[in-house]
Formats: sequence, structure tokens, C-alpha cells
Amino acid sequence: MASLSSRDQLIDYAFRRLGDPVIEINVDRQQAEERLDDALQLFTERHFDGVERALFTYQVTQSDIDNGFVNMEDLGAVNGASGATASTAPTGKDVVSVIKVHRFGDGTTNMFDVRYQMALNDYFGINRNLFMGTGQGLASYDSTKRYISMIEQLFEPEKMIRFNKVTNRLHIDMAWSEDVTVGKYLVIEAYVALSPTIFTEIFNDILLKKYVTALIKRQWGANLSKFDNVALPGGATMRGGEIFREAQEELDKLEEEVRLTYELPIDFGIG
Repeated sequence: MASLSSRDQLIDYAFRRLGDPVIEINVDRQQAEERLDDALQLFTERHFDGVERALFTYQVTQSDIDNGFVNMEDLGAVNGASGATASTAPTGKDVVSVIKVHRFGDGTTNMFDVRYQMALNDYFGINRNLFMGTGQGLASYDSTKRYISMIEQLFEPEKMIRFNKVTNRLHIDMAWSEDVTVGKYLVIEAYVALSPTIFTEIFNDILLKKYVTALIKRQWGANLSKFDNVALPGGATMRGGEIFREAQEELDKLEEEVRLTYELPIDFGIG
């Protein structure tokens, strides 16, 4: 089994699958490079192995407050990217989609906060009916925490976010000048694209190998279709259009397989 770990190896593999060197594949190397780029784009956008869930910590600046959004290109390296150093880890430029901005605020640091008082008075006696315990143990504690969470969602709900990869701007629907101050940290949860340069196992993915081969085959058919039905020595004729149609059918099946098998499920909103 071919184990591939680079762009050149994958392109050569695709050419061999199409018949090279026994058959001349009429595709320029630059065309093959561009078809590989197309395949990697689909792999990143549609395949669950093409992205990684990651957390960014970002310190708010006055420019963010004035603009009313965070420019994702200003985000530094992701926290704890697997297999990557600080210099090679994904940054805000590699963000494919933003999942949420985690709740920010004072939390339980205020001693008069009800959550702080619950932790102070009930935590150690939660199963022993000590202090203010009701004798119902974890059930009572859990129901109280859920009730507090419901009140928070009613009076101080989590901020709605809007993100578009084209603009690469993260909009948080809030009164920026009131809800956040300069120096505060935002924790941004997002999906980042995995770099094939770092994670070369991408080139050995079976779906990517099939998809690149089909894309190059379609390019081959497109190139030959300009000379369809031209007679060759020996009585053979060009059949670029047929090769193109075969490749398109293969691509349609592969893209359907991606949608049904490899795409991440939709995150449904519940409310």
C-alpha cells in the first residue's frame, strides 16, 4: 500500500492510478498542482479530519471596542494545538468557523455572588447535610445550579456571535463599550484548518487520494476534449469528452460520500 507524505508523492500516485507511465496523461504539472489545491480545500471545508477544534485566548483592545468586532487575523497561536510548536501552531488566519465565545464576566470571584456562597457553604457538606444542606445531597445541589443557570440565561444570556470566513471578522452582539473593557480576555472556540505541511498524514487519506485522482482525470478529459473524434495513427480516436464524463461521475459520488460520511454534524440551536 502506498504511504504518501507530500504533495509530489500524491500527484505522482494519482498519475500512476490513471495509467502513467504506460499511458501518457495529458495534464500539465501546474494543472495537477491546482487540482490538488482544490482537493485540499474540500478536505478542509468538508472532512472532519481536515480541521481541529481549538481554543484561542484574546485580549481585548481599544480598537476592538471602537470597531465592534474582533479581527481574527489578530489572534495569536492557538492554545494547545496538537503536534505543533508555538511557531507552527494554527493562528486566527487558519480559523474555518467559530463555534462560540465562552461566557465572560466576574464569575464567582465576587464573594456576594450566589454561586460563590453556594460553593463556600455547601460544597464540603453536600452529602452530609452540614451547614445549609437540605439533606438531598447532589440532587439538591444540581437542581439549584440549574435554576441559577436559567436565571442567568434570562437576565444575562450568552452573547450571540456572527462570523464570516471571507471578512474574517468576529462580531459579538453586545454593547462593547459597556460589556467589556480593554485588557479583558475572550475565550474563542473555533475550528482551525490543519496544515498539510505539518500534518503530512493528510496526503495519505484514502478519500483525498481518490478525489485528487478524479480531479486530475477530469482535467485530462477537459484537455483532450478540444480534440474529440480526431483520428490517430492506427485508427484510434480521441475520447476526451468520455473521460471527462467518467471523471465527473466519480467526483459526484465522492462528494456525496463526503456529505453523508465525512462532514461534521450540524450544531442545532436549542432554546
